[in-house]
Amino acid sequence: MKLKLIIAAAALLASTPVFAKWSLVQDSTPVVVGGGKLKVIAARGWNRWSKQPTKQSELWSYDGPALNQIQFFDGLAEGQPMAKERNKKREPLPKFTQAMKGTDVAEAFEQTVRVTQGTPDFAIDRIEPARFAGAQGFRFLYHYTANELVRKGEARGAIVGGKLYMITYTAAALHYFDAHLAQAQAIMDSAKIG
Repeated sequence: MKLKLIIAAAALLASTPVFAKWSLVQDSTPVVVGGGKLKVIAARGWNRWSKQPTKQSELWSYDGPALNQIQFFDGLAEGQPMAKERNKKREPLPKFTQAMKGTDVAEAFEQTVRVTQGTPDFAIDRIEPARFAGAQGFRFLYHYTANELVRKGEARGAIVGGKLYMITYTAAALHYFDAHLAQAQAIMDSAKIG
């Protein structure tokens, strides 16, 4: 039993990049996210991960990414996936195209989560047109189960200049989703491009 605990602890440490750190995001100040054009105003208590999931994305969390997270997609270009591909042949991820509508983006997000989280249980609960960063865009609500934990989420985005700008908020359905939903929505409402 002791050996199993040591092996599990070693595996956990090995899977966490040494250079990846969390830092507190300055609240009430415009923050450039994803290293590009998307700017938001942060709410108090959110932390930024120093390691970007992809070149055009960034991850924030309040209580830890397993409990809640906001992901920013800053100008995904034609042919880019929403996450890093682990195995392009066996588990290809959908790629963004300029011709996508909001429903297509929601489906691509769903497929991406199914592959990256290994969940067969994912549902889009609602999708509708919505303003995002001053542009006509979309909003969709979703839920899924991963690691025996039900998660709920909201995404808002728009295709501007042929690129995808989107913010997703995902959190454990029990307590954490509702606890920070208003803050996440305020961050989404504050989004500006340029």
